[in-house]
Amino acid sequence: MRSLTEGNLADCLLNKVDLRRQWISQMVEEVQKVVHHLTTEISHQDIRFQAVPYSDTYNENIKVLAPTQFLVTVPLRGLAGYREARQQRWRYYTLQGGRLPCPLRDPEGLQQWLEVEQFLKSLWQWHEADVNIEGDIVPARVLQVFRKLVENAIETCHLPGKVSMLMDRPTVRVAMETFTGPVELELIPSLEIPTSWSKKARWPSCLRRWPSAERAQCIKSFGFNLLACSNYHWQLSFLRAEQVLLEQLDEDGGCRRRCFQALRQMKEDVWCPGKTPVITSHHLQMVLFWTCEKYPHPKDWRVFSKAFLRLVRKLHKCVSQHLLKHYFVRKSNLLRYANSSELDAVAQKLAFFLKNPEITLP
Repeated sequence: MRSLTEGNLADCLLNKVDLRRQWISQMVEEVQKVVHHLTTEISHQDIRFQAVPYSDTYNENIKVLAPTQFLVTVPLRGLAGYREARQQRWRYYTLQGGRLPCPLRDPEGLQQWLEVEQFLKSLWQWHEADVNIEGDIVPARVLQVFRKLVENAIETCHLPGKVSMLMDRPTVRVAMETFTGPVELELIPSLEIPTSWSKKARWPSCLRRWPSAERAQCIKSFGFNLLACSNYHWQLSFLRAEQVLLEQLDEDGGCRRRCFQALRQMKEDVWCPGKTPVITSHHLQMVLFWTCEKYPHPKDWRVFSKAFLRLVRKLHKCVSQHLLKHYFVRKSNLLRYANSSELDAVAQKLAFFLKNPEITLP
């Protein structure tokens, strides 16, 4: 056991961070080869789905949520010239094409409807009944089409021994064997909305001092994405904007990135390990962004131990309260549907650490 005050925390944790980076890099390399192969075949079968490109550096379509849990966004095409919906209307349809006596609930937080008429240009395939109901492009139907394409691609690409469908999931998930063991990939069709910023994302707030106004405008210029991962509503995603924020964290010479990496390492090794943890790297990013906004000055990020504990305290507060607001859409609580008992267990471990900050890495 090494005490934080002894100055050993940074060295020990960041050594683990370096090992993790090498390990994850190898795993991502293996994953993206298979994903590129599968999605290339899918794009040949259905023009609405694009292949996930292969990248020698950072692949923005593959996000590591945990060491054995990956989020893969599969680009959609054939829809261009997005604009916000002009008027609200009630929906009474079911996924099977029937009629409901009462309208469907309105989208909440990170959700929205998507009508084909919101695009200036659209392929005729997006008007077909396999994905479209009464003018809406329906995520559940997109997923139904996509799931069948993935199943066929696994067979066509001769990958049954390496990749298998996980059938008891609402979204499209596959298990994949890698050199270190099995990992789980969630494949989500993703529609890029470039150069436009969602009206639901009322960011930045007026009084905040981080990031700068110029940086905020640059980040908003990257637009957002809509993910098909539920029944009726599309989910807003800001993965590209989040990545830009992460890449430009420490231009003032601070230790924000190192603190985030150390926080993630402790989360994965001690506080919340496991294949499908209740707290993921994406949650930690939100904690980091909120803390950077609250502590915008370079002096706040000069001493690693103090800055790291500041992040841990913020994480503990969010997990204890079961409340973590999305950084761009503040009405959305990212822990709303998380398992309460699992959150409480993580909060207990964090509280124990904060009482006596020591590292107990395996």
